[in-house]
Amino acid sequence: MTRMPRTDTASQTSAPPIPTPPPRLWLVVLVACAGAFLVVLDVSVVNVALPSMREALGMTAPGLQWVVNVYSIAFAGFMLLGGRAADLFGRKRMFVVGLSLFTLASVAGGLAQEGWHLLAARAVQGLGAAALAPATLTLVTAAVPAGPARTRAVGTWTAVGAAGGAAGGFVGGVLVDLLSWRWVLLINVPIGALVLAGAFWWLSESRVEGGRRLDLPGAVLVTAGLATLAYGIVQTEEAGWTSAGTVLPLLAGALLLAAFVLVESRAAQPLMPLRIFRTRAVSAANVTMLLCGSTSFGMWFFMTLYAQNVLGYEPLEAGLALVPSSASVIIGSKLAPRLLPRLGARPVAVLGVLVAACGFVWQSTMTADGSYLTEILLPGVLMMSGIGLGSTPLAVLATTRVPTADAGLASGLINTSRTMGGALGLATLSTVAATVTSGATTPEALTAGYAAAFRVAACVLVATAAVMAVWLPGEREKRGGGAEEG
Repeated sequence: MTRMPRTDTASQTSAPPIPTPPPRLWLVVLVACAGAFLVVLDVSVVNVALPSMREALGMTAPGLQWVVNVYSIAFAGFMLLGGRAADLFGRKRMFVVGLSLFTLASVAGGLAQEGWHLLAARAVQGLGAAALAPATLTLVTAAVPAGPARTRAVGTWTAVGAAGGAAGGFVGGVLVDLLSWRWVLLINVPIGALVLAGAFWWLSESRVEGGRRLDLPGAVLVTAGLATLAYGIVQTEEAGWTSAGTVLPLLAGALLLAAFVLVESRAAQPLMPLRIFRTRAVSAANVTMLLCGSTSFGMWFFMTLYAQNVLGYEPLEAGLALVPSSASVIIGSKLAPRLLPRLGARPVAVLGVLVAACGFVWQSTMTADGSYLTEILLPGVLMMSGIGLGSTPLAVLATTRVPTADAGLASGLINTSRTMGGALGLATLSTVAATVTSGATTPEALTAGYAAAFRVAACVLVATAAVMAVWLPGEREKRGGGAEEG
């Protein structure tokens, strides 16, 4: 268990310097974070390229939407399995396998000649991302010794992941404007090759000892359940929440996950030992990460739409407009490790979420003729610095209070919570915005819909802060002994 350092003023005149890991450890962090950046970037980087894809490949509008959705479904559905596979078969091995699959699929997608070629490549990209993403955080926590150095490293991982989602619109806009839509996928190839070289050179292998086998029934149930649930969530954008095409997948996904829990409670070597949720830090951090993710994904989506559909920005201009917000999430994530030793995880998480909520409230006052400074820049910086500040303690709590044998599982859980929360939140907030606009496309109507989505997100964040204040372990508990139960 990571303990917060305590300064005893009665016995010493100054606190000892915070130890800095050897340079090689930060090369490990660099490689792991680069992998995390790639997989999160590809959730959103294709958005601005969709019209060009449709023209080049003759895709239908529903088919075009699946360019985004099929990646998200495969990514979310297989991530928990990827986390456990990293524990059993090796974190470095799964990192390399996942990144290789992701890079090769990027080649196939960038060279696609038919719509179905592109969709198949995006699905395989999602599978590679699901194998890669959990290993990135596990490699960080395994390489950096427990304490302030690890907290800083996890803060870096959180910042890079959030920046990947934030940078998608900007990177996609630059590549489409200067090159072509194919480069939103092909750009992964040289970057992936460099990261693979770094992985072979700097990463060390680690795995669970003892020759445990993968729980196949559990793996099938949780993967099918998460993928089906993710499918139902993305269907809400096309069919609405009450249609059979949405309700049936959501119910089927919930039933499959319930069956997974039942199987895991009886398995001799379960894929996901249910005892992990008896640790208060893990269960609370995952629930609150899901809630935070439900607002942050929607923030980028609606800010981009507002800039383009209401204020008339070009795709590249919209991406540039959000660069300060992208930088602010990094600042918030890097500030958190400095505050954690002084305040503790719970106060920092609550503070970050409340700061973000203030930004969402400010953004909900947007107007159809708003200025960049007050309608995008300042509220965006406030929202994302708060999200960065609040998410880092959650990642620390979720991954540092579990046995080493479950490190990959814990990483897969927190990644799954963030991704599934983002998908569910975006679908919900899109429904809110569509209900308010009622099909109208005037700037005033669109602005009213986007503003309503930000108001709902602000309410979710305030409720999340209340849950954190009650449920997350406090400073006294962190110093008091073993993992919290209950």
